[in-house]
Amino acid sequence: MKKLLTTNYNPRLLDIWLLCLRILVAAFMLTHGLPKFMKLIEGQGGSFISVLGMGAELSLAMAVFAEVGCSVLIGIGLFTRLASITLVITMLVAAFIAHGDDPFGKKEMALLYLLIYVTVLVAGSGRYSLDRLLSWP
Repeated sequence: MKKLLTTNYNPRLLDIWLLCLRILVAAFMLTHGLPKFMKLIEGQGGSFISVLGMGAELSLAMAVFAEVGCSVLIGIGLFTRLASITLVITMLVAAFIAHGDDPFGKKEMALLYLLIYVTVLVAGSGRYSLDRLLSWP
């Protein structure tokens, strides 16, 4: 019972959790990013929302870069904090621009992802990552 009430944490367990979190959130985000990637490949970017006046095609390409490319980087733990910044911005755009006029239920998924990516940004990739293996300062 005493362990349940302590404010200390187990560093090894935290590193294992960060590994699981990174891999799972990357896999989950790929379910959103890969259909967008296919839409981009098929030249159907015109139906995507134009964000901040960039045009639909460029907005789609940037979403694909974040949701596919940066998700893979987070999953393997390479440039994790940099990739998470990109995804934080993407989730802010999804929640407050793409779904800005929608009810909370439509924004909720983007906001949940946002919380996860901010956690990864703050905590880093952990011990079991390529960042650690390459020993970035």
